[in-house]
Amino acid sequence: MKVNINELITTDMTQLDIIPTLFSFFMCVIMSFIVREFYIRRSFSLTGKMHIGSIIPVLSAVVFLVIIVVKSSLALSLGLVGALSIVRFRTPIKEPEELVYLFLAIAIGLGYAAGQILVTTVITLLIIFIIYMWLSNRQIAKTSEYNLVIKWKEPGVMFEDVLKEVTPVVQNLKLVRLDKSHSENTSVMLIVPYQDSSIEMITNRLHKLDNYMKITFFEAKTNW
Repeated sequence: MKVNINELITTDMTQLDIIPTLFSFFMCVIMSFIVREFYIRRSFSLTGKMHIGSIIPVLSAVVFLVIIVVKSSLALSLGLVGALSIVRFRTPIKEPEELVYLFLAIAIGLGYAAGQILVTTVITLLIIFIIYMWLSNRQIAKTSEYNLVIKWKEPGVMFEDVLKEVTPVVQNLKLVRLDKSHSENTSVMLIVPYQDSSIEMITNRLHKLDNYMKITFFEAKTNW
């Protein structure tokens, strides 16, 4: 039996209307960027915000494309299943909150690709509103407490200078240890950053004092 490959992979244009598809894709991109901005501004994560945020629109667009391809060609959908069966994801998810936004990005791509524009838009906005209300009522948890270890060799940098850079971006700060020597200074502090603060922000402020300053963050279990 002779199979015409072109017939298998050619999209049936009668089944795929270009204008509604482009409009759905446009809405998919807009909604995914709204989710991205919400995640970056409201997430309690202190690391990886920009990385995860940049993935959200791309993930929604890719899922949208996959569903459109599956809808348009049975042969391509079977090939896609075979291709995805060998894909292994090794990206570690550090916080459950990241999973929520990634699944939301996937749902956005699925919903708009299926043509459910109104339902997807309303439900996505409702989910964002629910997350917003939950985050508004949430207090800074114990997991937001971090040990900040700073090591520097610049003789012109004093510990008071370090405090001036750290204090404005944290709501609680407690000095645990301070070691001074001729070769290197070391300070260990317990900090609770503000919600809109990030490790990158604190790091950038400290590097203004000394570009070679060694800065380490790790989770603390200490009660204030």
